Parts: sequence; C-alpha cells; structure tokens
Amino acid sequence: IALSLAILYFVFTKIDLEKTGNILKTARVDFIFYAFIVFIICNIILLFRWFIFIRALDLKSPKREVVRYFFVGLFGNLFLPTAIGGDIIKILGLCKDNDQKAKVVASVLLDRLSGYGGVVLVPLVALIFSYRNINAIEVIFMVAILAAGSLTLFFILFNHKVYSFVCQIFNKIPKIKNGLMNLHYNIALLKDKKLAGLKAVLMATLGQAVFASTFILLAKSLNQDINPIYFFVFIPLTCVASLIPSIGGLGVREAGTAYLFYKVGVDAGVAVSMSLINYLFMTIVGLLGGLIYVFTLSSRR
Repeated sequence: IALSLAILYFVFTKIDLEKTGNILKTARVDFIFYAFIVFIICNIILLFRWFIFIRALDLKSPKREVVRYFFVGLFGNLFLPTAIGGDIIKILGLCKDNDQKAKVVASVLLDRLSGYGGVVLVPLVALIFSYRNINAIEVIFMVAILAAGSLTLFFILFNHKVYSFVCQIFNKIPKIKNGLMNLHYNIALLKDKKLAGLKAVLMATLGQAVFASTFILLAKSLNQDINPIYFFVFIPLTCVASLIPSIGGLGVREAGTAYLFYKVGVDAGVAVSMSLINYLFMTIVGLLGGLIYVFTLSSRR
C-alpha cells in the first residue's frame, strides 16, 4: 500500500494536473467504451489459454469451477501484492476439492509462463519495426533481459538434471522438495504435447497484442496521435513492472507507462491517464469476479 501510494504521489507531482484535466474533459466516451470491450476480449483470451494447459495435463476440474476461479483470481489481483496474486487464489480454489494438486499448480504456472512468452515476443517483434524511432537503449536492454530470463526459466523447468540440482537446496525439507519434483514431472508432460504449448504461447502473444490495442483506443479517446507500434513495445513492459509488490500493480504501472512513453515525446499526464483508465477497467472486471465469489461461496467464510 505504501509503495503504491508513494509512487502515485511522485507521479502526480511530475505531471501538469490542469493540462491533464483539460485533456480528460475532452475525452471521447465512445473510444473508451470500445477499449473496455477489447479489454474484456483480452481476458476471454487469457481464460482460453488456461484451458489449453488444463486439457493438456488431463486435469479433472469442472469447467464451471475453472471459469469461476479465473474471475475470482481477477478480483484477487485488485488488492493482493503484485499482479499475480490472483494465481494463488486460482491454485487454492481448484486444489480444495481436487486430488491432482500438482497438476493444478502446473497448469497455473505454465499458463503464467506462456504469458511471459507473449510479453517477450510482442515487444521483440515490435522493436524490429520501431527500433529506429525509439532512441532509448534502456528499452532495448529491458526486452533483451526479459528474453534471456524467460529462456533461462524454461530451460530450468524442462531440464530434469538442472531442475533436480536446483531443488537440492530443499534437501532438508523433503515435503517441499517432493512437491517441487512432482510439479516438474507434470510440467514435463508437455514435452509430448508441444502443440498445446505452442497454442498457448500464440494465445499469449495474441492476448498481449489485444491488451496493447486497448491502450491504442484509449489514446484515441484522449485525442492523441501516437504511433501504434510504440504500444506493442511499451505495454508488455509495464505488465512486467506490475509484478513489483504493490496493490495490483497500481502506481508501478503508471510510473512505468509515464517513463516509457516520455521516451517518444508523449506527455506524462496523457500516459498516466491511459494507465488509470485501464486500471478502472481492471477494477470493473475484478469486481465482477468479486460478485461471483460472493454468490458462489460453498462455505460460510
């Protein structure tokens, strides 16, 4: 909470509030509505991506429960630390009445990893077409670090010898080590189902591209003429920034958006406005997940 508030305070001291207010007053509601529809489509893509791994791992979970905990997870993302707090809710929810707990964890982890694949591929491809226009070596460096980190993580998870070596740090805690090894065995099942993994990465890439399109429409709503290619480079990077412990990425995401778009001459107030409107979308969809959670409780909690 402190980090989110501190960053938001810092960001708002750096923007012209009067100018930003005038821009928001002239915002086109129709484009904001279109952006919200695209945001919903993005979440539907993410749901289908998770189903790919559930089927690939032969996880026996009712579709209704999967959909339920997907939306409840979005609710959790609003207030849990980092933008992946909802993943914990999804794992706990599906594990509650399921004896395939390792597969539940594997499905959520693989879903998240495929998402990182999209986070890397979209800006990587976009940079090929826009690196001459983005005069910021740090942006290229960020994308390169992301790509290297993703490849390293995939190598560890799918290589039995390396994974076993890393798990030796838990030798004195056998229960945790056995759980991690079981997770690896379930992840390794995808070696024989490469098509499912490829589909998931393609869905993740599509999801990131659609999410970036939400910001393109928000820029249009604020009467801003910004080269669309910038959104496909910068927006995935702000998604990574939201992993920093904060309330659903609030503050961190806005600071990242302002910093990156400033590199191509976009007013900080405009960038922060786009990010906050997007956070409003997240809140609306997240509260829908909250309503689903309230009305489908199976106990008195």
